[in-house]
Amino acid sequence: MLKIEQVILVEGKYDAARLANLVEAVILTTDGFRVIKDRALQALLKRLARERGLILLTDSDAAGFKIRHFVTGLVGAQYVLQAYVPALAGKEPRKDVPGREGLLGVEGVPDYLILQGLQDALKSAAVISNRQTAGEAITYSDLYEWGISGTADSARRRRELLRRLGLPPRLSKKELLGVLNTLYTRDGLADQLREMETTESPSDK
Repeated sequence: MLKIEQVILVEGKYDAARLANLVEAVILTTDGFRVIKDRALQALLKRLARERGLILLTDSDAAGFKIRHFVTGLVGAQYVLQAYVPALAGKEPRKDVPGREGLLGVEGVPDYLILQGLQDALKSAAVISNRQTAGEAITYSDLYEWGISGTADSARRRRELLRRLGLPPRLSKKELLGVLNTLYTRDGLADQLREMETTESPSDK
């Protein structure tokens, strides 16, 4: 099992049960949107974030990102590592129908993708810091030059890139930059974009 020192925060009890079989860590839940109103839970998360750090692992749908952004703002981004699972269509076996957006939650995503998201989060702080110090970080200017931010067709290109990289589509520009710097060098990402361009069909453009 993967041993993690930080507290892992997920949305619900089924997510927590899934994580308990994969990692050795303190796992807490937001109980859905309860965290937005529960002052006692908020105070606990602030304390734990400062003492041990938090890893946020929410679903890839709109609700998951709303919770992610709230908790990050609540405790301070400097105390949070962001772990992501890709947006995969489907429904969990315990449910009669899929969720509103038809996406699997953390509880339904394959084990290796959950572990990958956690491992990427753990290495993110040091990797980003080292690359920025060395002047090798991917920048907002790079995103613009590559046509995945701020250009006429950037929204479509960004969605396609995230799909190919197995990342959720709702990443903000700041979140996207952090994730890309964690997973790729500038040259490595440029290679991914070139490959995307060569494999796109005319109807995709």
